[in-house]
Amino acid sequence: MRTLARRLLVPCLTALALTATGCSTAAHTGAAGPAAPAGATTAAADAGSQRLDVAAAPQGSAAPTAIARTRTGKGPEKSPLKVASYDKASGRAVISGPGPGNGPASGNGNGSGATASPGRSPAPDAPATPATPDAPVTVGDVIASAPAPGAPDGLLAKVTEVVGKTGRGTEVKTAPTTLSSVLNDDKADGKVPVDPASVTVEPLMKGVTLSWAKGQGARFGPKGATLPLGSLRLDVDASVDTAAGAPLSAGASVSGFVQLAPEVEFSYDGASGAALAPNSAFLGMSGAWSSQWELKGRAAASTGAPRRIPFAKLHSAPVIQVGPVPVVVTLDLTCYVQVEADGRVTLDVRQDVRGDFRVGGGYAPGKGWTPVATSAVQSSPVKAGVTAAGSVKAALGAEASVGLYGAVGVTADFAPYLRGEAEAKATAASGGKPAPSVSWALHGGFDLSGQLQFALSLFGTPVLEHRIPLGALHREWPLTTGRTGS
Repeated sequence: MRTLARRLLVPCLTALALTATGCSTAAHTGAAGPAAPAGATTAAADAGSQRLDVAAAPQGSAAPTAIARTRTGKGPEKSPLKVASYDKASGRAVISGPGPGNGPASGNGNGSGATASPGRSPAPDAPATPATPDAPVTVGDVIASAPAPGAPDGLLAKVTEVVGKTGRGTEVKTAPTTLSSVLNDDKADGKVPVDPASVTVEPLMKGVTLSWAKGQGARFGPKGATLPLGSLRLDVDASVDTAAGAPLSAGASVSGFVQLAPEVEFSYDGASGAALAPNSAFLGMSGAWSSQWELKGRAAASTGAPRRIPFAKLHSAPVIQVGPVPVVVTLDLTCYVQVEADGRVTLDVRQDVRGDFRVGGGYAPGKGWTPVATSAVQSSPVKAGVTAAGSVKAALGAEASVGLYGAVGVTADFAPYLRGEAEAKATAASGGKPAPSVSWALHGGFDLSGQLQFALSLFGTPVLEHRIPLGALHREWPLTTGRTGS
């Protein structure tokens, strides 16, 4: 289907629906103000450092240069250079830019300076000629690039050797580096909405429909006309295994939608020297979430773990502009339906969930990395009906990850759910015959779990020696009760 290869607006978030107020083990200091023009800087209170604005990278003709360069002893600067190609296995890159023998400087209109398909390196050049004094980069330079050929998730690297000139530019050897080596002692803090047109959506089953509404007014999909600007919505209609022996009328299914408007949160407070860890850092995702789903029929009994049915995968690598530095944030999201049942109870329930979420990791000297997981969600049953005794639990959730330059930093699994239980009783009737009745109760809730990963060391902080769990966050509340029969 066409949506399989479409790029949408919203590097997804993370879909997370939450309820009640969650727990937070680290606070993100500093509120983001209105987005300023990309690449802008303001004088910081501390001498020798700058405060860099954080904003979405402009698109199209307004896109800034794709590379920021930091030279020894200097801060990040805009550069007319481009990454013409990159080979991850060898760490070799070809840097092109204006000037004699430096290769073409024209780009493809997306800020990468590339004419080849992202993720695929161009054909190799003839052997490089020796480097000359007018090479566009020198040993020790740090380059930060938006997505480019061979580097679909961007490139953050330090030049270790200038090999020489080729037909497309200057070939260099590089080694991985950190944001602290390019941001030095500068400071940055901001929150950038994910534009719902940078997400690739891969439906994993039939019956999945995508809609979005872009900030500039562009809309896509059957529900796009009614969505708030900046939102993305996935509708799903999936069958669930029906319990053995259940009547045809008790066929089980889950249908509904997930709607979200995620934002990327980024902050960095540099240390007094590039070789030192920053004073603080934060990377995370937050935003508004809503969902509505309906569970009908008699689901088959679960054996072992609850059955999880993924129905769509979303991926995006949005570029946020931290001063002149393009920072590539990688976002992945898998939406799923999960059902846990004993095969006895028949449900016909629809539930609304609305709220917000915030997950991420914050760094402070002496404390290291600590997790952040908060949410505030409300839910209500729109329709409810239960017959027979038994129990069932259904969730419409998401597994999400956020990282930098293709490396995962934070993962989270959020599952808002509906749980029903029914108990059968027989009471004496006036005719002396027992009269069966079923009393039932429905509960709403959510489970949130996840972990911080090694890749957060990209900020220049000490490498995580182990993965740090976000901590299991669980909330449940009563929705409604009822009784059938006498």
